[in-house]
Amino acid sequence: MIDDASAGSAGTRLLGPADVRQLAAALDVHPTKQRGQNFVIDANTIRRIVRAAAIEPDDVVLEIGPGLGSLTLGLLDVAAVTAVEIESAFAQALPETVATYAPDRADRLTVVEADAMRVEELPDPQPTSLVANLPYNVSVPVLLHILERFPTVVRGLVMVQLEVADRLVAAPGSKVYGVPSAKLAWYATSHRAGLVGRTVFWPQPRVDSGLVAFTRRPAPLAKVERKAVFTVIDAAFAQRRKTLRAALSTLAGSGVRAEEVLRAAGVDPSARGEQLNVEEFARIAEELA
Repeated sequence: MIDDASAGSAGTRLLGPADVRQLAAALDVHPTKQRGQNFVIDANTIRRIVRAAAIEPDDVVLEIGPGLGSLTLGLLDVAAVTAVEIESAFAQALPETVATYAPDRADRLTVVEADAMRVEELPDPQPTSLVANLPYNVSVPVLLHILERFPTVVRGLVMVQLEVADRLVAAPGSKVYGVPSAKLAWYATSHRAGLVGRTVFWPQPRVDSGLVAFTRRPAPLAKVERKAVFTVIDAAFAQRRKTLRAALSTLAGSGVRAEEVLRAAGVDPSARGEQLNVEEFARIAEELA
């Protein structure tokens, strides 16, 4: 009999604490901090994430790092899922787990055994949404890589370390606004979509997690290349205490040239990187071109 805490839609059983531990034991998996392996063991948290992701029935959801399949099962209740998993044991076991817990939805799952930081192609149909519990140690580069490589991903919801969540959605002028904030803003609008306590994971991390929802938007300046804008962002934040005139002097060729570029872009040369929005960084890149 399936209890209410673990039941999903008809035909689907979500993983509870005992299920997760049994699956890990069967695979002889011992979660490591190095790989950021913290598995969700609470079915209600999975339901909450799926609801917050606002997935449509015709979406194809890209899940990064499905692990033992806790989130995968919840996502399969509402849409097709392409799961990218770097660990061979997890990738090979996931279809069997889905066939056991959600037999009527097994045909919705596609598993790609690959490093999410290096994946360049995915089987059709292409993903339209990204929903993932991203490993803490690579969450920002993975998110930015997926947004760069797969323009069909138009919205998503990721669970990351709470501190990282705050940085991703930070606005110019805030204490935590930085490179992740500005680069995500190039691709999408974003906001905090909730808090996830550490007690719903096994093993328990030492920090809480945050949900970040995003919706893709057009590039701030279509005629400026993303790489050029990101180069400016990196230089502006390389030494946060420096004025933009000083921070961009090497990139521009001299402090004098940096000041000329900044003024032409409508930016105060004495400002600092944390004060600028992504549109202003784009204008600077345009003037540097």
